[in-house]
Amino acid sequence: MALWATSCSSSEKLFLPSSAATRRRMGSRRRDLVHVGMTDQAETETISIAYKEGDRERPKWADETPFSRLVEALISFKPFYSLLKLGARQVLISTAERNNIPWREMTKEILESDVYKELNTIQNTSLQYPDYYLSPFHAYGEGNLSWLAAAEAEVATMSMTRRAIPYAPSNEEATQEMRGNWVQAIKQHHMKHSGNVTIQNIVDIGCSVGLSTRFLADEFPSAKVTGLDLSPYFLSVAQYKEKKRPPRKNPIRWIHAAGENTGLPSKSFDLVSFSYVFHECPERAIIALVNEAFRLLRPGGTLAITDLAPKSKILQELSPALFTLMKSTEPFLNEYCLTDLEERLREAGFVNMKTLLTDPRHMTMTATVPHQHV
Repeated sequence: MALWATSCSSSEKLFLPSSAATRRRMGSRRRDLVHVGMTDQAETETISIAYKEGDRERPKWADETPFSRLVEALISFKPFYSLLKLGARQVLISTAERNNIPWREMTKEILESDVYKELNTIQNTSLQYPDYYLSPFHAYGEGNLSWLAAAEAEVATMSMTRRAIPYAPSNEEATQEMRGNWVQAIKQHHMKHSGNVTIQNIVDIGCSVGLSTRFLADEFPSAKVTGLDLSPYFLSVAQYKEKKRPPRKNPIRWIHAAGENTGLPSKSFDLVSFSYVFHECPERAIIALVNEAFRLLRPGGTLAITDLAPKSKILQELSPALFTLMKSTEPFLNEYCLTDLEERLREAGFVNMKTLLTDPRHMTMTATVPHQHV
């Protein structure tokens, strides 16, 4: 993937709302950004921005090197792993607290709420979890199958967003840059390749506590949106928080199911979205998820994947301490980085694959189901 720079055509540019203060700070403080396009809703001025790629296809720490093998050995040593897990968690909490994200207060608010009542209406008790999903994730021994993980998911995402976009003047603007670029990449791809197919039905697979799902519902208010996840605890939080909002014209539907086998009808969606899902999956699961997305999409429908960018300059230049911490909480990170996602999409039948960095650490990959798909 080439650096997205000033040679891009206007139809390929990413647009996101930002304040003049954000633009000034980005221009004066960031050396790993190349300005090539950003739109301010309050002004007619258009400024563009792209994010730098590293010199490699993937971070060196993802390859089979002696140092990488040493890191894997250290992580597999349980006493050391416990320390790493604690350290990784502390990095997120300290980032949150430095940026006025009330980690403990927001977590306590969920844990002391009536969220537990949502579980009975959400949980599919007959669902069998894939083996990989039972691994420890994100410094939680039970992975995503716990109330604590569900209660902390939103603040952890906010902290991750600030680590990705530290130059934003506020948490809200950091979120708008990350989510705004992602959704604009989706809209532009769909407009270019769908053949005028309107986005009427959306499924957000691996929706967690519904942050990405609600963003899609806000951006496509006339669409019927479904959030699907393997964690009934995450879905309970998603449904609980959605009930606190004003009612939507089209209420979000929450489904407890596996993304590889959703049980949803074939050719019933115009957009299938995966947000920060694939780096938590082994390659065999990624292939199954991609194949299921292809089955779910109508001809001309769009697949959107946003996740860690192996080509990100920042990720490629992480210090040994930081990437060791990151790998300690992401058991399939190496496998994800070594997976050729565009080739997996091509094998599933997708066309018009496009990958670009939509913030300094993350990419958005979009693709289309062929119009002649039967």
